[in-house]
Amino acid sequence: MLEVFIFATLNGLVTGLLLFMLASGLTLIFSMMGVLNFAHASFYMLGAYFAYSISQYMGFWAGLLFAPIIVGVLGAGVERYGLRRVHQLGHVAELVFTFGMAFLIEESISFFWGTDTKNYRYPDILNFPLFTLFGQEFSAYRGFMIGISIAIFIGLYYVLTRSRIGIIIQAAITHPHTVANLGHNVPLIFMGVFGVGTALAGVAGVIAGPVLTTFPGMAAVLGSIVFVIVVIGGLGSLAGAFIAALLIGLLQSYAIASDVGVPDLLNLLGLSFERSHPLNDLWTLTLPQVAPILPFLLLVLVLIFRPTGLLGKREQ
Repeated sequence: MLEVFIFATLNGLVTGLLLFMLASGLTLIFSMMGVLNFAHASFYMLGAYFAYSISQYMGFWAGLLFAPIIVGVLGAGVERYGLRRVHQLGHVAELVFTFGMAFLIEESISFFWGTDTKNYRYPDILNFPLFTLFGQEFSAYRGFMIGISIAIFIGLYYVLTRSRIGIIIQAAITHPHTVANLGHNVPLIFMGVFGVGTALAGVAGVIAGPVLTTFPGMAAVLGSIVFVIVVIGGLGSLAGAFIAALLIGLLQSYAIASDVGVPDLLNLLGLSFERSHPLNDLWTLTLPQVAPILPFLLLVLVLIFRPTGLLGKREQ
């Protein structure tokens, strides 16, 4: 039992921190620009594919360095020549635009790279067990994923709360005319923020590609969960997104690792049911079976009891 708990916790941390890497860029974009980018997970997918192509010629580390930069430049271009033009039309136009971008990126990936799964692997230097517990190994690459995620959180938190750049960025969203009068280029700031946000999604794609497999539908796998994390954590709250991502990662990991079912819960309550009961299929469900919907159940509960999210200040 202790063995299952420890490895479920470790796997939950890896999953949660990976989700945070993806959600951090979306949180940054929304907190600074007020834009919910539906194409964010598509930039995550682009990061994986660019890293795969670069790694074929220059290795994994070159992909980790250059792929997020390429994705960030593309993201900045999308903001400059697309999103900025529809921004004045309101949030609905922004959502429709980013929704269309998501489909465009997915179809472009299928066109240029094909629809098959790519053999994108992490480097041999990280292909060893970081440690062994109860006869089970925890890979060094998973430890590397944890380290990168924590470094991103610390770096972003410091830049946004302790640096002059962060103060300028946060002031630009609330008092753009004042910031412009002080000599700062507000449109350039917004373009830079959007580019950095999409670059962070690219980093998540580079890191996750070898583990979660690189294929054209990988954006759809995590896309909806990212928005759940941002809403649960609180729109625009980086710390809230970090807590929500860890919470969801651990929740799903514990559910998958357990063998508890509805019958066990009913027995604890002293209840029973007939096999001919109309809801017999529901009573026979197990936690591993319902694990995929647990984040959405948590979202519903958070919206009922705390509509602003765990650490958010804006209404959802």
